[in-house]
Amino acid sequence: SMSTRERIKKFICLALQSFRRFRNSLSERFHQLWLWHKTLKIIGGEFGTSVLSYFIFLKWLLSFNIFSFLINFSFITVPQFIAAEPNNLSFTGLELLTGAGYFQQTALYYGFYTNATISKTENGASYNMQLAYIFTVGMYFVICLLILLISMAKSFCRNFINPQIYSGNASKLLCTWDFNITNEKAVKLKQKNLSTQIKVQNTGDAKRCSNMTDGHPAIVPPHQLTDQSVQLLLLFLCRNIILKISIIGILCYYWLDIVATSKSQCWETLIGQDIYRLILVDFIFCLLGSFFGEFLRRIIGTTVFVSLGMPEFDIARNVLDLIYAQTLTWIGILFSPLLPGIQMISFFIVFYVKKVSLMKNCQPPRQVWRAAQMTTFFMLLLFFPSLTGVLAVIAVTVWRLKPSEECGPFRGLSSMFAAVSEWIKILENYTGSKWVVWIYNNLITSELFFFILSTIFLIITYLYWQIIKGRKTMVKLLRKQIVNVSSSFTFILFKIQNMHQKAETVGSAVLGRKVTRRGSCNHDKKNHLKESGTPPYSYVSLCLHIT
Repeated sequence: SMSTRERIKKFICLALQSFRRFRNSLSERFHQLWLWHKTLKIIGGEFGTSVLSYFIFLKWLLSFNIFSFLINFSFITVPQFIAAEPNNLSFTGLELLTGAGYFQQTALYYGFYTNATISKTENGASYNMQLAYIFTVGMYFVICLLILLISMAKSFCRNFINPQIYSGNASKLLCTWDFNITNEKAVKLKQKNLSTQIKVQNTGDAKRCSNMTDGHPAIVPPHQLTDQSVQLLLLFLCRNIILKISIIGILCYYWLDIVATSKSQCWETLIGQDIYRLILVDFIFCLLGSFFGEFLRRIIGTTVFVSLGMPEFDIARNVLDLIYAQTLTWIGILFSPLLPGIQMISFFIVFYVKKVSLMKNCQPPRQVWRAAQMTTFFMLLLFFPSLTGVLAVIAVTVWRLKPSEECGPFRGLSSMFAAVSEWIKILENYTGSKWVVWIYNNLITSELFFFILSTIFLIITYLYWQIIKGRKTMVKLLRKQIVNVSSSFTFILFKIQNMHQKAETVGSAVLGRKVTRRGSCNHDKKNHLKESGTPPYSYVSLCLHIT
């Protein structure tokens, strides 16, 4: 019957609504399990997406160090505990600052690891520490390189293929709201985020309108104002990153050319200790920078010099500190496998210190920045010159330098990579491993293969670059066409409005003339009827003919 069908339809609709509510609530609960999910929403709501991009970048680097620590600890440190000898050195606490002493005979440094093949039983499975060490570190850098390339490509396609996209306040209010949000706290955070973005945009508009030339406001497009502020920030970042990378380059030259060729007992451990101290000093100065650069600045700006006001969060300086610390960690992984664990703790503390300092001491930024494009540029700086420089240092260390004779898993070899060559020689005696030997001889050790691979990569990059340039040109032409069409419509609407106004003016004038003539005709009609007795219908016809 019809009533039964309606009941079934109502039941299905109610079931679908309940399922959607359950799915939304489950999705919100799942997102809340992410690290610092709520904290990042609060920061984005209070200070906008430009400041949020720093904390997202910090969280992204933290994930690199967590991943590195887990694989190093699992494949290098845990097997070493089986063959480890007891540490006879005493712990005084000063080692936390110097990285030497007691830590020298622990799994923190390269010299602690053995070069033997570890096996729990005589006839059981064995574990080659040399291959585990070099393959674990090598695969980690390959994964980091791929992740960075893929992330940069996605971010670049998302934020740079369509250039100069500007979204006004109306579109922010009407088109950016997420209707899947049902939690009251999430709704308030989203409202704060949109409010902060609109406030920042209005500040930029006010600056643009206040730019007067010859008594007339200079017409500056919003995206041009944004690009100017971003260009200044990028110039500052490039200048300072070159300075910091130059310092790291000088240190690498000292380590690889002087320390590595000295007659030290274990030069790899000495380099690991130097990097440990550099990371510790950088961490201390990062905390001091938050105290003196933000806390004392707020005290001075709110009590002594009130005109200064509260400071803004220095995104450029803080991002450079992160890139510098991560570069040192990447260099130190080969000499100190557990160094990512120390950097992981450091980034955890830095996140909470920066978050508290931001909430208590800083105000939202006054400049209009495109946070998504800034994140892409942060990744680019992390890739080049940071990661590419680190890979060059690791390559020189692995292929060119002779390891220490008395410590480490590669003692007694001509180079660290010689362990792989000896392993390949052993595999040549096994028929089932011929394919590994072929890959090593024809691909890995072949300069021609890497030349062809580099050529293909450059050709693909060039083709994509030309496609992007073509799309940019097409977007510019379409924008000009839209502007021309809108100008034509504006001109047509203006003409129609003028014609309508003229028609209304003429119509009112004609109507006034009609009323005047009718009044005069009626007056003359009455006088004529009084004088000559003429029938009224003839005079009415005359009046109608006149009108």
